[in-house]
Order: sequence, then C-alpha cells, then structure tokens
Amino acid sequence: MNNLRSVGIIGTGKYVPEKVLTNADLEKIVETNDEWIVSRTGIRERHIAAPEQATSDLAYEASLKALESAGIAPHELDLIIVATVTPDMTFPSTACLLQEKLGAKQAAAFDLSAACSGFVYSLATATNFIKTGMYNNALVIGADTLSRITDYTDRNTCVLFGDGAGAVVLGEVPEGRGFLSFDLGAEGAGGSQLKLEAGGSRLPASADTVAGGKHFIYMNGREVFKFAVRVMGTATEEVLRKAGVAKEEVDLFVPHQANIRIIHSAMERLNLPEEKCVINVDKYANTSAASIPLALVEAAEEGRMKEGDTILLVGFGGGLTWGASVLVW
Repeated sequence: MNNLRSVGIIGTGKYVPEKVLTNADLEKIVETNDEWIVSRTGIRERHIAAPEQATSDLAYEASLKALESAGIAPHELDLIIVATVTPDMTFPSTACLLQEKLGAKQAAAFDLSAACSGFVYSLATATNFIKTGMYNNALVIGADTLSRITDYTDRNTCVLFGDGAGAVVLGEVPEGRGFLSFDLGAEGAGGSQLKLEAGGSRLPASADTVAGGKHFIYMNGREVFKFAVRVMGTATEEVLRKAGVAKEEVDLFVPHQANIRIIHSAMERLNLPEEKCVINVDKYANTSAASIPLALVEAAEEGRMKEGDTILLVGFGGGLTWGASVLVW
C-alpha cells in the first residue's frame, strides 16, 4: 500500500531589484551592441541588486509573497531551502539568514548549490521531505545575485547575467495533482567549463586571486551551449517517461532562461508551439537558480496555468548539472 502523500505548489512569489541594466547601458561599458546581444541570446535587459542588497534580501521579498499566496504564516513553516551560488556569506547559510528575517523559528534551513539547476534540485529535495511525512510544508527559493560575481570588463559574459529571486511554498495536494516525476543529474567531468574558481578551500581569497579575476564567473560558452542543448532534450524525454506523460500532453514548458537559442532548440525537440513556452530571458537575462521560479511565478501571475495543466520544468547549469520535473498544477 502506498502511503506517500501527493506534493505540489500551494503558493508563489517573485522579486527582482529595481535597477534595470539595458543593452544600451552595456554598450557604454564594454565593446558590444544591442543587436549582437539580442540576436545571440535574446536578452534585452537585466535587473541589478542595489549595493546594500544581498541574496537573502531578494529571497526575503519573494518569500513574503509566496507565504501570503499560500496563506501560511512564517512560524508555520517546517523547512526552508535556498538554491543559490551567491550566498550572502560562506556560512551561516542564506536559508538560516532568511529564517531569521522571516521569523520562521520552527523551520529547518539549508542552502543547496547546483547552480542554474538548483531550484529543481531543491524542489525534488523538499518534495520528498513532505511526501514521506517528515514535514508538512516547505519554502523553496531560487535566488542569485550574479552581478556580484560578473566581470563587467568581459563582454562575453557580462551581457548574460542578472539578479532576482523566485519562491514557492510546497504542501500536500489532492491525489493526481502536484509533482509526478523528477530527473536530476550531473556531469562532473564538465565542471571546469563553468566555474567560480577562487574563494573556496582550493584557492582562498588573496591579492593574487583578486588580481587574476578568479572571483568572477568563467564560462566556456561553446561547450556549455552544446551541453545545454543535449541535456535539455534528454532530461525532458526522461522526466516525461517517468511521469507517463506524452510530449503532446504538456500544457506549459518552463525552461531555464539562459539563452533564447537553447530554449528554441528544446521547443523544436518537443514540437511545442511558442504559446506553450514561458520566455522571459529578454527581461531578466540568466538569473541562475532564480531563473525557473521567476518564469514559473510570472506565468502563474499572468494566468497562463489553470488547475489540471501539465507543467514541464527543465534546467541546466554549472557542475555540470541538470534537473527536470513534471507537475500537474
């Protein structure tokens, strides 16, 4: 007899900083132009955190909205997971800082690091805590402040990234609703293609690491692009197989917002029309772990999902990692 509970999303919220950095603004900083950026990435602008804002601040704003949407008070929370690669500090975790800001004194709290796949990894983790009955609810946030680790003298990477946070509250839902399947994976051999080299135990911060620009994102764009196109397809097919869902049954596709070409490639493989795909990379750029929740929450706010719709989430990122999920709204 299966006593596992059905788990789904019962509240959503998002937050992006007020400051907007357009392609025209970047033209004044590095040798680039709007046409080049849009044609290759689909990005037109990105939001940048204020000097006094850290990742926990972005996560806090998104969390307040998600909790209000779910009708859950902070003290009722059982678990907080923050997916991020830009924590406020190495420790304590951003989740613990967020727990204190929210006043969620009963909640266990930890961070999860899987780069742009982090939100889907966190959904899978929280879902299993609730499914087994260990907890009744969880707050899952994807939040990143990539502007703090972006080299604005490198025209190949500085156009790609932005800041933001998306949050969801998970809880028990009626049978047949919620998360049907997950597919998580990693290809550690490709870790060197997308990394932040210094600041850890391998290369602690020093005058040399700072001078060498090793505290900024390094990305081999060509190799990451090839990985992304391949894994977006294979992960999608595998997670749909696990869920027993055909491609034709997908009502809404919510991909990681890294590059419009990668998104279009995945849509072609799925044979999905554009109206079934959430695309907001033009407004927010790549926000890492915040990317999928920002797109998901925005789609919910715009009324693009109705009860009973089948939603497909797929992301890829540093590690190299990937994560996909199928859920019934």
